[in-house]
Amino acid sequence: MIARILANASVRRVQAALEAAGIAAEIIVTEEATPSSQAAAAKHGCDVAQIAKSVIFRALDSDRVVLVITSGANRVDEGRVVDAIGEPIGRADAAFVKARTGFSIGGVAPLGHLDPPIALFDETLLAFPLIYPAAGHPHTGFAVDPRALAAAAGARVLRVAP
Repeated sequence: MIARILANASVRRVQAALEAAGIAAEIIVTEEATPSSQAAAAKHGCDVAQIAKSVIFRALDSDRVVLVITSGANRVDEGRVVDAIGEPIGRADAAFVKARTGFSIGGVAPLGHLDPPIALFDETLLAFPLIYPAAGHPHTGFAVDPRALAAAAGARVLRVAP
């Protein structure tokens, strides 16, 4: 199972993006999917606040992908996102997420998107030495320095929680 998941095109895209950014992170494959921040934290042995969720929205005027990398302990304040990007946003359904990012919901990574997103990064993640985002598949993740991830994602750091 591990070899099959690591050979997945989405996971390979994330690995390539990490390497291109100079980030030496090992993709971690879990036996079970980690569909929630709580499940991911249990698998990675970390606090739920260290889970870096990649939340996707749709920019309504430009139709661009909006990626919000936020702590597993936080909810995204959509008003803050609108203020940051200067246009209204809407929810992104599974078809939009898959077509535009190349990832299925539950495995959306902060890097390696098919369409370069408008990226925002939750400032609360900077409090940790390591955070744990998904790596392109619901059975994957990786440990990374939050500052390195924000830079590699080209993300603007700001408060995204209410």
